[in-house]
Amino acid sequence: MLTILEFTKNNVIATKAQENLTEADIQKIHPLIHNIVNRGQKVRWYFEMENFSGWKFNAFWKDLKMDMSHADDYEKIAMVGDKKWQDWITQFMKPFTNAEIRYFDSEQKEEAKEWINQ
Repeated sequence: MLTILEFTKNNVIATKAQENLTEADIQKIHPLIHNIVNRGQKVRWYFEMENFSGWKFNAFWKDLKMDMSHADDYEKIAMVGDKKWQDWITQFMKPFTNAEIRYFDSEQKEEAKEWINQ
């Protein structure tokens, strides 16, 4: 499940991912990305993971295609989690975008929020 967090504004998209992401979850983000890009801005994405176990295959494929089609539209991505594999996903994403991507442990949520807004 993907929840849009309250500090989503301007060119910042803030989300919390829990359990598995589905294709419907990915569809929630697409209009937000387009609104930012259509205003001539770059996307900054705060992606918090809590009890997150990954993507269902079709959602993963849709997410990867969306990321590839918007590779130049991201400025920063803050990945916040508490598992080693989540840090690995952060590293895996780097070749697919020109964005600056950083991983933050769950205890560093406030630091991640500050960084994404700078």
